[in-house]
Amino acid sequence: MANFLSERGVRLGRVVPATCVLVLLHFGQDFLQPLAIASMLALVVAPLVRRLSRSGLGATASTLVSVALVAACVVWMSAVLTIQLVSVAGDLPRYRAAIEAKVESVRERTVRPFERLDEQLRGALPTTEVGRDRAGAPARSSARQSRANQAAVATPAPAPAPAPPQAPSTSDLVSKLLSALVGPIAEVGIVFVLLVFILLERESLGDRFIRLVGESRLGTTVQALNDTAQGVSRFFLAQATVNAAFGVVVAAGLWLIGIPHAALWGAIGGVLRFVPYVGVLGAAALIALFSAAVDPGWTLVFASLGLFLALELLVAHVIEPQVYGHSTGLAPLAVIVSALFWGALWGPVGLLLSTPLTLCLVVVGRHVAALEPLTILLTESPGLNAGQRFYQRALGGSTATIIQDARAFLRRDSFARYCDQTLLPGLALGLADFRSGRIDGQQLARIQTQVVRLAESFATTKLGWRARRRASIVLTDAHVGTRLREMREARLGRWQGKLDVPSGSIALCVSSGSDRDELLTELLVRALNDAAIDARSVSMGEPPDRSADDKAQLVGTVFVTYPPQDAFAAWVALTTEFRAALPHAVLATIRLPLDHALASQEEVAAQVDLVLHSYAEAETFMLEGGKAA
Repeated sequence: MANFLSERGVRLGRVVPATCVLVLLHFGQDFLQPLAIASMLALVVAPLVRRLSRSGLGATASTLVSVALVAACVVWMSAVLTIQLVSVAGDLPRYRAAIEAKVESVRERTVRPFERLDEQLRGALPTTEVGRDRAGAPARSSARQSRANQAAVATPAPAPAPAPPQAPSTSDLVSKLLSALVGPIAEVGIVFVLLVFILLERESLGDRFIRLVGESRLGTTVQALNDTAQGVSRFFLAQATVNAAFGVVVAAGLWLIGIPHAALWGAIGGVLRFVPYVGVLGAAALIALFSAAVDPGWTLVFASLGLFLALELLVAHVIEPQVYGHSTGLAPLAVIVSALFWGALWGPVGLLLSTPLTLCLVVVGRHVAALEPLTILLTESPGLNAGQRFYQRALGGSTATIIQDARAFLRRDSFARYCDQTLLPGLALGLADFRSGRIDGQQLARIQTQVVRLAESFATTKLGWRARRRASIVLTDAHVGTRLREMREARLGRWQGKLDVPSGSIALCVSSGSDRDELLTELLVRALNDAAIDARSVSMGEPPDRSADDKAQLVGTVFVTYPPQDAFAAWVALTTEFRAALPHAVLATIRLPLDHALASQEEVAAQVDLVLHSYAEAETFMLEGGKAA
């Protein structure tokens, strides 16, 4: 009972504060909206203030000059848009004929076919029903006539028509216009006043926040503030620049193709582009509707839509990836959900600020534990590293997803780094869970099967589609590494390649015969082969074959797996044997940070020429000549 009450108290302790925050956001929007807009503008203007300060102006002068520039831009854009809106309102009667023609054309293609079909169906009715209707028509007609006569007697004389309304005077129009503009102008003034003071006190505000959080979390708080103030600021400034340029280009393009009031529609396109996803569609729809009203035909409609589509594709897929990395790091669904959330709370202002506000929460959540769930839910990365994702998908048997992710990784990096960052960490998680009893042998075999299928997929890709038609993979009692080596020997031959190669060009990867060593050795061979290095493997768990002893001079480097502590003595005997058989070769080992209870590096280093720490290091070592320092 006590545990239940404590768990219920913890849940209430999380739900009640969240509810209070939502209530505060909704009912306090008149106070919070100007503050949020000023804070977002401060993040955009802050780089300009810092640059002016470094040029020699003081902090106050830099702030005032920056805010004055922003205010001038806002006033100029507002004046241009107001003039354009007044002009559009005056021109609307001219577009009435074109709008009616477009509506009639659309109706002719959509509604008229159904009306004609209805007329044809009515004409196909039986004649008896038609005759019945005609027979009853005189009676109904006389009844309607009598009712009409009674209504005419009972209807009083029509009242005199009211006098036409007087046209409003100029003073009335001015007063109405001023009353409509007082509210927005006052809000803009409040935003700029807040902007000035936020920029002037940005350093002291950070110090106060750090003092409020406490000195015990000084490092985390400073890092969170730096990430928000610099990274987010650069992103907002880049986004504002891109959207402004987008609006300018849209306006110029619409002007060139002959659409009136192009500046207005370019500004609308640039502003609506701040609204994620739907803003671009809304701007395109507005421009298309206005083009349809202007042009009696359809030429301007298709021309404007083509221009908008081409510019959006260029900006979204070419310019944005170069300017700020294509993405905010937010998941697409999270962007839509955040737009719905902030739009429901704050209306149009919430739609415009949804992405900036959500991004700020995500950045702060990377350093503040209370907001970390938001970071996990809203970002593209679900909080799992590459090894954990591989382990999760291998455990679920998602072979296609694993292969797809691996190919995407290999398009930008090497197989050696894929092993270091994804494959080996995922296998280590599986082995750790198996040893602790969290998964059984069947689940471990499923993970091993995914490794074999992944390796075979890469091999068959180079061989062509015929190799993919082999029978499905079935793991026997053989180790995974042994199975992979058998597959490679079946494809390349007994010696895993030709023997007429230059002296010292082969990298020999040696396994002690254990399941762990067989797998690590085979993955190393494949990683080196992927980098065009002639790597081959040998297992000491099998009977030795002396038929190729005369080819020992072909081996330039020998990689032996790093030993666990309990197998160190057998490993020393193995390295001693290879040191005697190949005295001219470099003897190396790779200490991977995956296993526990490994032998000490000092003891291992005394037996080999080189100790590496990843497959990527081994690849780099071989590409640089394979000579130990």
